[in-house]
Amino acid sequence: MPDPQTYGLSPDWVPGPDGIPYRRAARVIVADEEDRVLLVRGHDSGEVTRSWWFTVGGGVDAGEDGRAGAVRELAEETGLVVGPEELLGPVLTRSALFDFARVTCRQDEDFFFVRVTATEVSHAGWTELEREVLDEVRWWHVAELEEAVGAGVVVYPAGLPAIVARLLRGWDGTAEHLDESSV
Repeated sequence: MPDPQTYGLSPDWVPGPDGIPYRRAARVIVADEEDRVLLVRGHDSGEVTRSWWFTVGGGVDAGEDGRAGAVRELAEETGLVVGPEELLGPVLTRSALFDFARVTCRQDEDFFFVRVTATEVSHAGWTELEREVLDEVRWWHVAELEEAVGAGVVVYPAGLPAIVARLLRGWDGTAEHLDESSV
């Protein structure tokens, strides 16, 4: 299999044992003081009509732990700066198999949760690929998000509105695992 960068994937993607591009990722479920959750809408560079909403985050760098990656990704993608000790979790883990840029990819993710007081976001830290495929950043009330999902809007991970609602009531210290590796 060619190097994943051949397909326009970032350098944190490496060929997995099965030849499928693989990476570890850290994601952040960000809530504000109004109980809104911050999501990013992106589209597939290989199929521009396909788009979805998802949490802030991305690949974990070599030698970096998930918590440090989550803090770094949050700052790069939104300009919101938090300390590693402010993150709760991981509150969720996910294994996913998905298509992006006409390539099947495999990703293992750790999700963290944080509440922030600042709500103004910046795109200044976006990479060239992010500027190409990320379309919008928006704060959502859980009810709005549930309604959007009910109307067919694609949101990842699956069940995110219920996950957010649960976290807003207080984290119980457990980390549910979602296996979306056969989707």
